Amino acid sequence: MRSVFFRFALPWAMTVACAVATAAPLQMYEIAPGVYVHQGAHQDFDDANYDGDIANIGFVVGKQAVAVIDTGGSFDIGSALAQAVAKTTELPIRYVINTHVHPDHILGNAAFADDNVQFVGHAQLAAVMYESQDTYLREAPARADGGKNSLVLPTFKVSEPQRLDLGGRTLLLQSWGPAHSTTDLTVLDEQTETLWTGDLLFTERTPSVDGDVKGWIQAIQTIQQKPVARLVPGHGPSPKDQAAAWDAQRRYLLTLQSDIAQGIDKGQDMSEVMQHAAAQEKDKWQLFDVINPRNVNVLFPKMEWQ
Repeated sequence: MRSVFFRFALPWAMTVACAVATAAPLQMYEIAPGVYVHQGAHQDFDDANYDGDIANIGFVVGKQAVAVIDTGGSFDIGSALAQAVAKTTELPIRYVINTHVHPDHILGNAAFADDNVQFVGHAQLAAVMYESQDTYLREAPARADGGKNSLVLPTFKVSEPQRLDLGGRTLLLQSWGPAHSTTDLTVLDEQTETLWTGDLLFTERTPSVDGDVKGWIQAIQTIQQKPVARLVPGHGPSPKDQAAAWDAQRRYLLTLQSDIAQGIDKGQDMSEVMQHAAAQEKDKWQLFDVINPRNVNVLFPKMEWQ
C-alpha cells in the first residue's frame, strides 16, 4: 500500500480514553471462538471517501487478556476498533500486533497507546517506520484524520518464532524475510488454527507489491505446507478454498514478473510495459487499474538492473 500521513507523537494514555469514549465500534465478525475480524473496504488511498478502513483488522480474546492484530489506516479507525474490543470484553488489551509496516495496518496504533500495552512487530519494523517518516510526510493527504494520525513504534520485536500468552490461549508469531514487504509477520491462533497472514495474502483485491516477489512466492510455499483451519488475509474475505487463494495470488505475481521481464528484454520502457503487464489478470482482481501500474512502477526499475 502507498504510504499515508502520520506525525511522530508520544502515546499518551489519555488518547485511549478519548478514543473509546467518542468512537462508534467497528462491525466485527466472530469467525472462530474468540477470534474477531473486521473486513476493510476495497478502496484506494486516492478515493475521495477514503477514511483508512481498507485493511482487515481485529482481535483475539484469551482468558486473561486480548491481542489486537493490526489497527487500521487512521486514528479514528483504531479508535472504533478499540471501542469494539470494549464492547466485546472487559479483559485488558495486552498486545497490539502489527503484521507489517504499511500505514493502512498501523496508523490506528495510537488509539491503543497505554503503559500496559506492548506493541509487537517484525524485528525490522521499528527501523522501517522511523526511516520512512520523511517520505510519509511528503505524501501527506488531507483526509483520514491526518491531524490525529500518529506513529507508534513496536516495543516487542520478533525475529524468531515467538509465542504470546493471553491466558489459556497462545499466539504463534513468525517473522519473514522480504516478501510483500520487508517487515511481514504472521500470527497463528493455536487454539482455533486461525492464521492472520497480513498482506502475505490478498483475496479479491489486486496484490500490492513493495518487497521482493521471489521471497513472497517462497513464503507462500512455506505457509501452504502447514495447513490451518482458516485464513485471515490482509485484504478481502477469508477464502473457503485456501489452496485456490494462494494459487491465484502466486499466478498473478509470476505473470506480472514474467511480463515485465519480457518487456525489458524487448527494450520497452516502463510506460509501455504498464500497458500489457499481467493484462490477462485484469478481470480477476478488484482495483487492478490502480494497483497493477503501481506494481510495475515498483518492480520495473529493480528488474531492469538485474
